[in-house]
Amino acid sequence: MKHITIKILIGVGIILGSFMNCANGPVGGFIYTGTEFPGEFNTLNNVASTKKAEGCTKSVLGLFTWGDSGVGQIALANKITKIATIDHSTMSVLTLVYRDYCTIVTGE
Repeated sequence: MKHITIKILIGVGIILGSFMNCANGPVGGFIYTGTEFPGEFNTLNNVASTKKAEGCTKSVLGLFTWGDSGVGQIALANKITKIATIDHSTMSVLTLVYRDYCTIVTGE
């Protein structure tokens, strides 16, 4: 019985340890997380935010990941030639069951 308890504790420790340093925004909850947070902006402030585009990377069970949340690809695909701001948002359900990380680009 003692060996089973130790194995369970080690297993739980490994699972919880795998959640460390995950890209999940400034705060996170175990059951549900939904956050939006600022990223970079054009310090010269000379670019209007006339266009807005978003690209997301999604993950299921930490095993399958797909999507593109890269700023360059988002700007290219949406014909944004000058970037004003880059913001981010995250959403997760049960921390590792489903995750969504999005990059939001505005500009001209």
